[in-house]
Amino acid sequence: MSATANLTLVVGLGNPGDKYSQTRHNAGFWYIDQLAGRLGARFSLERRFQAYLADAIVGGRKLRLLKPDTYMNHSGRALAAVASYFAVPVGGILVAHDELDLPPGCIRLKRGGGHGGHNGLRDVIAALGEREFWRLRIGIGHPGHRDDVVDYVLHRASGDEQRAIDDALDRSLAETDNLLAGELERVMHVLHSTPKTEAQDGI
Repeated sequence: MSATANLTLVVGLGNPGDKYSQTRHNAGFWYIDQLAGRLGARFSLERRFQAYLADAIVGGRKLRLLKPDTYMNHSGRALAAVASYFAVPVGGILVAHDELDLPPGCIRLKRGGGHGGHNGLRDVIAALGEREFWRLRIGIGHPGHRDDVVDYVLHRASGDEQRAIDDALDRSLAETDNLLAGELERVMHVLHSTPKTEAQDGI
């Protein structure tokens, strides 16, 4: 599979509201907000899609940024509605989300796969009826036992973990030009070859 794509829709997953804004589960929102700032794009609420949308022109093409205004387990509603309305092919979608299976400070880009128990991805896959979209997996670490996962993702990261997550986001955002130019193989090489941080070593 060629690691290139003309991305036209970038989606951040998270829970709306101040209560959740700084919790681990909102790492996808952190990414999309910073990406919007980098591109000079501003979000506005589109009630028909139950989402916040922002537009940017990149390389002469329109790029849409999306933040669902629903709870995580209903993320697919907004994504599928926007993708259908604007005729966005599944291969042109990038979904940024928190990833339990990666430690803080680790960030990975991939196409396709399952949901891995992530309720946001589960709903996206169900709503789209497809899974071959791109994912930016933002490591947040794992609490160690599945019974602790819900409490873990809905709380803040420790100071060291948050710094590692922020560093990972910075590395991914530094690759924005390559990402949006469709040079995903180059982006994967950079992100996947980054040395482990001290926060990763401690997990």
